[in-house]
Amino acid sequence: MKGLFLTFEGNEGSGKSTQISLMASRLRDMGHTVRTLREPGGTPIGEEIRHTLKHSHSNHAMTPEAELLLMNASRAQLVREVIRPALADGEIVVCDRFYDSTTAYQGYGRQLDLGMVQAIITAAVGNTRPDRTLLLLVSPDVSEQRRLARQATLPFMRDRMEEADRGFFERVHLGYTEIARAEPDRVQTLDASGSVAEVQAAVWKLVSPWVELLTT
Repeated sequence: MKGLFLTFEGNEGSGKSTQISLMASRLRDMGHTVRTLREPGGTPIGEEIRHTLKHSHSNHAMTPEAELLLMNASRAQLVREVIRPALADGEIVVCDRFYDSTTAYQGYGRQLDLGMVQAIITAAVGNTRPDRTLLLLVSPDVSEQRRLARQATLPFMRDRMEEADRGFFERVHLGYTEIARAEPDRVQTLDASGSVAEVQAAVWKLVSPWVELLTT
């Protein structure tokens, strides 16, 4: 029995983590086995890489190329250690970010060669691809407001990715819109500027038909 692989993507402040938690709780209440993961991370090795990428005080000199390779090292471990076995067991796997984030952040945001980015992603994931992707987007202005507000509430948790300038995040937003345009069957875009309840309802409207396929 094959499981279902769902990924959530979005720019900063789009509320992905909140929506994943709400959706996973609803699916579990329905009797489904749900595995929630995050990138980078999701395995002991991946969590160490996550710290190096985002929170370490020794990462200021990290190059975009090193960032790209570390992201995909974490991803390669996650795919083989967790995602593939869980899907083989028929679980619903929900991942907070996957390879679309690399295209948007390292490809568009860091302005690395997109062909190189895609080649490294392919090496990391092989044929393990999301069945569906929910892309939660807010405008760059709203994203910046929410990002700054979040930083103010977490003064002791440095996040290197959030230290980039506005131009970086505008390129990330553009990258996501290009991804959605290129793969409309897989990537479903949602306006995440509404209330938590409004976005939750929109998410469920998209997810429920895919979940029903598991029981038919």
